[in-house]
Amino acid sequence: MPTDTVTATVRSRMMAGIKGKNTRPELVIRSALHRRGFRFRLHRKDLPGKPDLVFSGRGAVIFVHGCFWHGHNCNLFRWPKSREEFWRGKIAKNMERDRVQYQTLIETRWRIGTIWECALKGKTRLPFENVVDQCAMWLQSDIKILEVSGDKARATV
Repeated sequence: MPTDTVTATVRSRMMAGIKGKNTRPELVIRSALHRRGFRFRLHRKDLPGKPDLVFSGRGAVIFVHGCFWHGHNCNLFRWPKSREEFWRGKIAKNMERDRVQYQTLIETRWRIGTIWECALKGKTRLPFENVVDQCAMWLQSDIKILEVSGDKARATV
């Protein structure tokens, strides 16, 4: 097993510096939807999971999820080689928390959109305008759930 190239203290500081909101993927989605005339609130604390974007008038929320932190089954997700038990526990808790929060939102009649990081970056990313088009069409519809992830077919190209 390869050893880490930085000390545990430095690694801890690096991991603590990873933001949970206002991430680059979230900012580009927000900007694109705002340019298309959609208005929203950010990170409403009174809603389960503090959704990244809240469209109250449309009864819809959008989460922009990082594939690693939320355990998405895609090419961007890899189990860490060190502290395996810690990471498996942490990511499993994140996934269970997501499931409970989504269920609560559904029960309170919110529509839920999830945009995965792999849709926006990496070898399976979709054309950005396609991602924004899917979000815009979903917001204007009555469809309950939207999930946008990378195109696995693109991985072989």
